[in-house]
Amino acid sequence: MNADQLRAAQAPLKERYRDTPQAALVTLSAEGRAGEGVTCRLETGKALVVAGLHPATGGNGLAACSGDMLLEALVACAGVTLGAVATSLGIELRDATLRAEGDLDFRGTLGVTKDVPVGFRDIRLQFTLDTDASEEQLATLLRLTERYCVVYQTLAHPPVLAVTRKIP
Repeated sequence: MNADQLRAAQAPLKERYRDTPQAALVTLSAEGRAGEGVTCRLETGKALVVAGLHPATGGNGLAACSGDMLLEALVACAGVTLGAVATSLGIELRDATLRAEGDLDFRGTLGVTKDVPVGFRDIRLQFTLDTDASEEQLATLLRLTERYCVVYQTLAHPPVLAVTRKIP
């Protein structure tokens, strides 16, 4: 896809969203089912994923770790956003590699100590880009990728979360 094709695909959507802001509000969802042992089976839209405990919490390493999946979602979203922004800016990327790393202290998850929070303490997102773009173009590319990446922005500015229970 080139910049003109991307603009052509997005122009009617942008116009519709300007004219009818409520049309831009879309609810995404994910659904899973508790599986055997300590697992959860979920459909990704493309494949079935079985998530389970990380080996640092007693898992056997055969099931996907949801912490890894969070980092993978960040890399996927940032990679797609990077490609779209580069295309829009006319920046040719010969190659682009993204890597996300996150630090977890599993003492929190396992309840070993109450003063250790549950969750990632730090997350780092690294881009390795093979391009002839100038430093100014690269700064703009990364700034806009960060700005428009849904997963990055969700992690940077957490939404209000609600937990409910539904009786079948």
